[in-house]
Amino acid sequence: MQSLTATSEALTSSKAVNGVPARMVVGVREREEGNWLKILVIEDEIRVAALLAKGLAKAHHVVDVAGSGEDGLMMAADGHYDAAVIDVMLPDIDGFTVTEMLRQRGDHFPVLMLTARDTVGDKVTGFKSGADDYLTKPFAFEELLARLDALARRTTVFLDADVLRVGPLTLTRHNVWCDGRQVDLTPKEFQVLHLLMRHANHVLSRDQILDYVWSTEADPTANVVDRIVARLRKKLKGPTGHAVISTVRGFGYVIRS
Repeated sequence: MQSLTATSEALTSSKAVNGVPARMVVGVREREEGNWLKILVIEDEIRVAALLAKGLAKAHHVVDVAGSGEDGLMMAADGHYDAAVIDVMLPDIDGFTVTEMLRQRGDHFPVLMLTARDTVGDKVTGFKSGADDYLTKPFAFEELLARLDALARRTTVFLDADVLRVGPLTLTRHNVWCDGRQVDLTPKEFQVLHLLMRHANHVLSRDQILDYVWSTEADPTANVVDRIVARLRKKLKGPTGHAVISTVRGFGYVIRS
C-alpha cells in the first residue's frame, strides 16, 4: 500500500476568523484505497477545525475548512461536496441558518451539526433547518467518522430537480444524455457513471469504484469495474467517436470536464 501524505494550505483571504483562515484546504495526494469523501467543515474554533481537518485527512478524506458561515456558503457553491460538518455557533451566520440556506438553494449533501448546545430544542431546530445528524461537543472523533460514513451510505444523492453536467454528458435522477442523445443504462452502469461525473477531473481507482457501487455485495472483483466501463464507453461515444471516460494507467478512470 502506498503511503498517504496529507498537505494543508492556507489560501489568501481578507481576514481570518478566530485564527482560522477563511479558506484552508487539507487534501490527500495519493488516494489509493478507501471510500473517500470530499467534506466541507465550517468551524471557527481553530483547535477544533485543525483536529477535524487532520483527522479526516488521515482517514483518507479530502477536506476544505471555512472559518465562517459566509465563507462556507461560498465554498459550498462550487465545491461539489459529499458531506459537511457545520458548527452551530459561528461568528457571522449561525449553523442553523447556513444549513437552511444550503437547502434552499439546492445543496443536498448530508450535514452533520456540531455544537456544545445539547438541548432537545436545539436539536429539533437543527433537524428542521435541514441537518441530517447532530453531534454534541466534546465528542469522540471515532464517533464523528462513523456518523459521516453512515450518512454517506444512506443518503440519496439525487432529488428530482438535481442535474449533473460534465462535458457532453447530462445526468438526472433517472436519465442520461450524451450530446443530446438519451442513453439507456443498467443500474450499475448508471451508478458508476454518476460516481465518475460527481468526481469529474479526479482519478478514481477500481477499489474506490468497487467500494462505492458494490459496497453491500459479496466479493466483487476489479474486473467487474473494467467491464462496466467498457460498456459505458461503447454506449457514450459521441459522433466524433471520442471516449468520455479516460484510463489513467496504474491508477484508474476519470471523466474530464
